[in-house]
Amino acid sequence: MKEVWIFITDGFADWEASYVSTELNNPENGFQVRTVAIDKDPKVSMGGLRVLPDYELNVEPSQDKLAMLIIPGGTGWREAKNQQAARLVQSCVDKEIPVAAICDATTFLASHGFLDNIKHTGNTLDFMKEGAPNYRGEGSYQTVQSVSDGNIITANGTAALEFSRHILEKLGVYEGEKLEEWYTVFKKGYLSE
Repeated sequence: MKEVWIFITDGFADWEASYVSTELNNPENGFQVRTVAIDKDPKVSMGGLRVLPDYELNVEPSQDKLAMLIIPGGTGWREAKNQQAARLVQSCVDKEIPVAAICDATTFLASHGFLDNIKHTGNTLDFMKEGAPNYRGEGSYQTVQSVSDGNIITANGTAALEFSRHILEKLGVYEGEKLEEWYTVFKKGYLSE
């Protein structure tokens, strides 16, 4: 069973990965969700949830073990200490392990050059440029809820469901009609007749 890691910081946006983590952690889907952080100290989410990370930053991802790295946004991505996470992202990119980022985590990716040459989105283009002065991907920015390009998925902070849909599709958990049914139930609260 492969793992999906969710990178957490103090102040992580707990709701941004909640839809997808529930589906991925279902044993029938073949994945286990684990958390990773810069250290093993408990992290407290924006909603006050205290989480003890399973792994710390020095863990080395491998294609045999890790299916994807998910990075929620939150209040911690502008802090210098959390920039260390770029090493883990780079290791995943080098090993062709998909990376999914939402909200201010997209700005974190932009600030380290991961979005310069792929289609992507974020909270807004201006927000991304302000938060990532070295960002060079303006020509590939898409003004949409969520974008999947190659092994990178990005989403703005209002797009937890669209983000989750791209992740579930990328990992082959749901596809086609079943994927759209899953999305519609959570988006609209019902399925059309």
